[in-house]
Amino acid sequence: MAGRASAQAALETRRSVLHAAAELASTDGLDSVTIGRLADRLKMSKAGVIGQFRSKENLQLETVNLVLDDFRTRVWQPVRHLEAGLPRLLAVCASWVRYAADPGYSGGCLLTQVTYDYDARTGAVHDRIAEGRTRWRDTLRHDIDAAVAAGDLPAATDTAQVVYALESLAGGITPARLLHGDDQTEDWALRGMHTILGVRPRD
Repeated sequence: MAGRASAQAALETRRSVLHAAAELASTDGLDSVTIGRLADRLKMSKAGVIGQFRSKENLQLETVNLVLDDFRTRVWQPVRHLEAGLPRLLAVCASWVRYAADPGYSGGCLLTQVTYDYDARTGAVHDRIAEGRTRWRDTLRHDIDAAVAAGDLPAATDTAQVVYALESLAGGITPARLLHGDDQTEDWALRGMHTILGVRPRD
């Protein structure tokens, strides 16, 4: 029992560190996620933090994993059971803009933040972000191609361009909200996505 309780306590500590790291990264960038800053924020020793992850890079990688898992849980999981093609694609757009508008971090969509932080760099963190975003792009491509095959999108649809346009709209939500104070970003982005997909926006 003591061993199980100890393992559970270690798991809870790890989760607390990662959630604090994600919150810090959302406002100050992933480079701000250091052992020292997290130890101060959580009132822990540096040894207690680094013992969970062994290095700053591992901590950053685990933070990225948390962000990607959170994105999948909130954006993909609620709609994955729907019919492939336009029905699921429209549901994805709705869950995606909801997540981007209210991701649960004070600094906005953390997936957007870490992408901007590392898109021009090299290394393990860059590769992990690129891998996660590539999987998401592949998911979108699959449903776009299925929509084309079903006749719900034109045969001449440029799948890569549609993916880019949808990503651009979702990625624009955080700066519009936080930098400019726009409070209709979720509606604007969803209407834009519907326009791209040739669906008449609802009144």
